[in-house]
Amino acid sequence: MRVRKAVIPAAGLGTRFLPATKAVPKEMLPIIDVPTIQYIVKEAADSGIEDVIFVTGRGKNAIIDHFDYYPELEEKLEQQGKRDLLAALRETSSMAKVVSIRQQEPRGLGDAVLCARELVGDEPFVVLLGDDLVDSAVPCARQMIDVFEQYNKSVVALMRVPTDEVSSFGICGGEPLGERAYNLDTMMEKPAVHDAPSNLAIVGRYILKPSIFGYLERVDPGPGKELQLTDAMALMMAEEGFVGCEITGERYDTGDKFGFLQANIAFGLKRRDIAPRLRAYMRDILQQEI
Repeated sequence: MRVRKAVIPAAGLGTRFLPATKAVPKEMLPIIDVPTIQYIVKEAADSGIEDVIFVTGRGKNAIIDHFDYYPELEEKLEQQGKRDLLAALRETSSMAKVVSIRQQEPRGLGDAVLCARELVGDEPFVVLLGDDLVDSAVPCARQMIDVFEQYNKSVVALMRVPTDEVSSFGICGGEPLGERAYNLDTMMEKPAVHDAPSNLAIVGRYILKPSIFGYLERVDPGPGKELQLTDAMALMMAEEGFVGCEITGERYDTGDKFGFLQANIAFGLKRRDIAPRLRAYMRDILQQEI
């Protein structure tokens, strides 16, 4: 069955970016002039996704508004002859069909996915975490969909990390299936280096069969009464099998201040209107430090 729907959890409080996120959803913080969440939705749309389901919380209406039509602004831009801005605005509102459902309280990623159950229905879907921005020639979700279609099993995105960073990630282990694909037999949350089965770390992208909802109902909540998606995935792995897809591309953790800054610099260096001045500025700074 084709993967047509995406679930994007967006109910987090964004405390790491306070006070900026007191009134502005962290997902709306921009990479240059594009909200981070727009890159996530574009990845989904470029991967063939038709329906995007946001799982939101209190104070997140701006996310849904961003992907809505704004006829008054479109008319004003048309009158002013600002064609480029008009095209960018229209692209935002036509990427995919966007709907939302409210997560009443932040009870973990597993609960957020479970909230989308009725909207997902009985079909496979992709989960994209807004903090993980992946810059790649082939969209990350598309890479995973190709693997899903080949093996007909749920898929998790993986990337190799330095050994000294293993304890900061969820880590998977398994046997190679083919190029950049693994038949997984182990999922460990932030293991010690000597316990880790590999250095293949989980990226915030998952393609899940609808049976995941049954596994989510079987797992017990953890600390803080949070329902962990990885616990349900581990059950699914044991009973149905699970495939790891080692993705290509550059991943930025935009939920981390340094990662957010990295993403802004990296994407700025790709912009013709910004890159020359940004490079010159960075050279000046480096020369001053020398």
